[in-house]
Amino acid sequence: MKKLLVANRGEISVRIQRTAKALGYSTVAVYSEADAQALHVAVADEAYLLGPAPALESYLDQQKIIDVAKRCGASLVHPGYGFLSENADFADALAAAGITFVGPSGAAIRAMGSKIEAKNTVSAAGTPVVPGYQGADQSAEVLAQEAQRIGYPLLIKASAGGGGKGMRLVERAEQFDDALAAARREAANAFGDDSVLLERYLTAPKHIEVQILADSHGKTLHLAERDCSVQRRHQKVIEEAPAPGVDEALRKRLGEAAVAAARSIGYVGAGTVEFIAEGGEFFFMEMNTRLQVEHPVTEAVTGLDLVAWQLRIAEGEALTLDQDDVHVQGHAVEARVYAENPRKRFLPSTGKLAQVHFADGVRVDSGVRTGDVVSVHYDPMLAKIIAHAPTRQQAIAALADALAASRVVGVQHNVGYLVRALRNPVFLDGGYTTGFADAEHESLTLLDETPFLISAAAAIVAGHADAASPWGGADGYEMNLPRRTRLRVSVGRQAHEVVLTDSGAIVDGEEVSAAILSASGSAVTLVIDGRRMGAAIVRMGADLGVVIEGDQLVVRDLGADTDRFSVQSAGGGGITSPLPGQVLEMRVKAGDKVKAGQTIAVVEAMKMEHAIKAPANCLVREVFYAAGARVEEGAALVALEEL
Repeated sequence: MKKLLVANRGEISVRIQRTAKALGYSTVAVYSEADAQALHVAVADEAYLLGPAPALESYLDQQKIIDVAKRCGASLVHPGYGFLSENADFADALAAAGITFVGPSGAAIRAMGSKIEAKNTVSAAGTPVVPGYQGADQSAEVLAQEAQRIGYPLLIKASAGGGGKGMRLVERAEQFDDALAAARREAANAFGDDSVLLERYLTAPKHIEVQILADSHGKTLHLAERDCSVQRRHQKVIEEAPAPGVDEALRKRLGEAAVAAARSIGYVGAGTVEFIAEGGEFFFMEMNTRLQVEHPVTEAVTGLDLVAWQLRIAEGEALTLDQDDVHVQGHAVEARVYAENPRKRFLPSTGKLAQVHFADGVRVDSGVRTGDVVSVHYDPMLAKIIAHAPTRQQAIAALADALAASRVVGVQHNVGYLVRALRNPVFLDGGYTTGFADAEHESLTLLDETPFLISAAAAIVAGHADAASPWGGADGYEMNLPRRTRLRVSVGRQAHEVVLTDSGAIVDGEEVSAAILSASGSAVTLVIDGRRMGAAIVRMGADLGVVIEGDQLVVRDLGADTDRFSVQSAGGGGITSPLPGQVLEMRVKAGDKVKAGQTIAVVEAMKMEHAIKAPANCLVREVFYAAGARVEEGAALVALEEL
């Protein structure tokens, strides 16, 4: 039996292994110390430790992975996506070791691996590219001059990578220097290359990409297109196929352009050619020489298993279908579930997953289980949820309903955000652009805490055998006043008082039109302002994870755990780290005067940089951390005095 080593982690490693097993391969997983109990390790036939948690010492260590492949006798290595999937040196090293790399050749990866060289190549071949600068001179002075020539707004993009890392939108000239420095640092950290390119930022574009599949016998196919325009922080969160608004003529032009790009470099394997489209025109952006996160929507509408075809092509098999055999059936939509807080600029969230449950009836590609720990070391994606139906409207509705019925508790996440995005009229119309997430941010992130507080209070009452629910009592006892139960709970550091009565509820002194239809320690059904909703309750000691329509809020029962709770003043005179990570820069010292919006520190977590800015004009009283230090979420970075 042939062995396949998957040089990746998470849901993609699980997905590749399951497909490989179905084809008769024995699978080998690799893991870091942080992933010893991970799902991708559990499903493997064999698993080998690479090293410590940091990716540079584990998943990005090429020699360690090659040594494992030799040691276990793996004849193929699949890189998944991310990490070493687009590393030409890794592909070449495997070939030199006599091990098959499931992907294109090192030469093909190099040809498209640099966004600068790729744009120059396709531009010379006549493919339209977005106006910009992709020159060899990477000096700050030349880049600033080119930025002025291109005009604002513009994008700074890492030449060697993708996924939103090393990318900055610059709206004004005075922002350019800081944005360039941050993009370069992020690019160097994520890809080992700090070179960048500049692009004019189109104001209302669509992000359209075309899946291609090519064998080593000269056949290259395009498998229709995907719309990936729903993006936050330049990273996709919802994708669909086929793209709404793309007619047959445009589809043919896009497909032919993608095939031409792949053939120009002798591409073999699965890959994606990305375009940006506006007003009936499209421009080449880049080619991803690997499998994409969003490949399941293409699999759903074409009926093709792309991972299976990757393996067959790597083994030298020829494609058994022609372009005319590729047909799009129905519509598919995918949503990416991330451990992040949409209400705090999508900052990554870490912690233990107290419960993970995704609804039935849809495809779930997940690499996590209940009890797993989400760490700071890797990408925060938890799962991909995919719905396929005869029509776009049916697929969207199925996906939104499945997400709303899911329960992910223990970390902040974007499930409720995704539900609102899928049900948003602008998205449903299909004419949305890459500006959708920013334009609709308020409506997509709006969260009313009241139902969560009332649900938690009802569950607390129902969960105590010695406490009678004000709605469940049948003893007929009332002395002058209606029965009521008063509870103190908190969300984060904010304390709340919830009073449950026969006729409704009072939250922080405000009466709420509420009725509890049923309540137990694990589920509450209620009606608030005429709207019926169900809440799932997951108990974690004194904390209750309350899930409503996919949204999760952790509510603490202060009556059960009062000595662990302390209220900190909102005007506490300092700035805290919004997430656990490492301080990359501390830009102030005690005695400095800073202006509102000025960057005080830069914290890195999950390969992304986060600028911490002054909330007002302030005097820096004390600095608690230096560059290089690790910080926990909520740690005070500096003490400030408002001027």
